[in-house]
Order: sequence, then C-alpha cells, then structure tokens
Amino acid sequence: MKKQTNPPYIIQSVSELHRLLGIPQPEHPLVSMIQLSDLHDTCRIMEGSFMYSFYSVSIKKGFHGKLKYGQHYYDFDDGVMTFFSPGQVISTDASDEMPPSGWWLVFHPDFIRNYPLGKKIKEYGFFSYAVNEALHLSEKEEAVLDNIQQNIAAEYTSVIDAFSQDVMVSHIEVLLNYGNRFYNRQFLTRKSTHHDLLVKLETVLDEYFRQGQAEVTGLPTVQYVSDKLNLSPNYLSDMLRSLTGQSTQQHIQHKLIEKAKESLSTTSLTVSEIAYQLGFEYPQSFSKLFKSKTKVSPLAFRHSFN
Repeated sequence: MKKQTNPPYIIQSVSELHRLLGIPQPEHPLVSMIQLSDLHDTCRIMEGSFMYSFYSVSIKKGFHGKLKYGQHYYDFDDGVMTFFSPGQVISTDASDEMPPSGWWLVFHPDFIRNYPLGKKIKEYGFFSYAVNEALHLSEKEEAVLDNIQQNIAAEYTSVIDAFSQDVMVSHIEVLLNYGNRFYNRQFLTRKSTHHDLLVKLETVLDEYFRQGQAEVTGLPTVQYVSDKLNLSPNYLSDMLRSLTGQSTQQHIQHKLIEKAKESLSTTSLTVSEIAYQLGFEYPQSFSKLFKSKTKVSPLAFRHSFN
C-alpha cells in the first residue's frame, strides 16, 4: 500500500489490518495478538498515515524509525508501550528493513461492548496520550506485561469455546490496569522533569494574562495550555494530579483566583472590569467561581483590605 498523507487511510477491521500486513487472517474477527517479529518486511508496507477503527496496545522494541502523532514525529528506537483508541491518526516512517520485536494487541470496541470494560475503557486516560508520552517500562514491568500478553495469546490461539471471550476480556482489563499502575510510576520517577513542566505551566498562564490575551479570547483553556506545553490534555492533567493532586482545570482556576485577588487588593477596578479582564463573559460567573474557591464574594474580599 502506498504512503498516505491526506486523508489518512482508515483501517476498518482487524481482518483488514492482517491483510495489509500480509499475515494470515485473525483467529477471531474482533481481536488479534500479533508478534511483531512475524511481520518480516511488511513494516515498510505500513508506512504512511492511518486511522484505526479499533483499540491498539503494543510494546515495540528495536523499531528504527519515526512515529508521528498529530504534527510531530518521535524517535522510537527504544522499547516503549503505546495505547491508541479508535479514531486517532498515526503516521509511520520506517527507516530500517529489520522488523521490530515485541507484540501488538488489537481489539474492536464490539469485542468488549457487553462487558463492564466496554464502559470502563473510557476512564483509561492513556488512550488519548500523545506518542511522546508513551510508557517507558523497566525490565520487571515489561516481564509482567509480557506474561499477561502470553496468557492472551494462549487463549487467542486455543480452540474457541463459550468462555474464550470472557477470559480474553479479563486478561485485557488486567493488562490495562497494569498500564495505569506503571504510568503512575512514570509520573513519580520523572518528578524532576514534571516539576519543570509545572514551572512552564505557571509561565504560560502568567504570559496569557500579562499580554491581555484573556480579554481578547476569553478564559485560558486546558487545550490551550496543553498545546503550549506540547502535551496531550489528559497526560498533562494526570501528571499534575500526581504532583499536586489537582487537574489542569483546577490549576487554571487557582491562577484566576490569584489574579483576581491581586486586582481586588491593589486596583480600583470594579468587579465587572476584573471579570472581563480575566476573560469571563459574564461577571456573575466570575463572582460564583471566586466565592466557591474563597468562601467570600469579590467585594467582601476587597473590603477586608479596607
């Protein structure tokens, strides 16, 4: 298949993925466990931009090339774990004829639809992380996940019976729960880097208000902040929670209150003028947020300085 640039090639099914990879059809039409070392020279065939209609979980080792998510390419020479949900656009640019090693689990939403995981899977924020926020595993963590993968593969290749889907879905949920645990570990072990991001977050918000952008475009949004920091919104919020216990939206609100307190105590601007200056469309919304965070109204806060 020739390299696609615009629009991305939509892979509609697990069976179609197998066909594009040049490997035998899957044992089950809605799920597959692929060993990357079995792909041989098909990696180059899969160059270009793609959109999956299914979930993808993989550990790749020795992929000498680049993977693109959004507008950015990221080196993927080291072994990392990635999670993609249906509808995300991924681009690959393989630069080595040697195939990577590792494994690739794909499953259609219909495979888990009638299970609790069908609803719970939306709670796993890492499915919307960007590629540069991939999970970097220790050897011990990788061994744990490889063991779960082997259980899924064993069930996948065995004779299908009335319990096969139940067992595979259970193993998939365990795999995702470990992904959650290991991501939390990554947040903790990379605290120094993340503390730098916390400083950058404060700088982004300070600049937003200092340059008067709030009066032009309104309140700063989580998307705006995450774009400025080159992170996905979910990853940024999860990282901030691990450091401070607060989401990105809560950090934005905290900054709004601090700016409001500064204006209320050092200027003679009216409450409405301060609200518009901070990006609120309606002064009532500002007053409501201020009181919910400080337990007093903006005017009561100002009078406490008189």
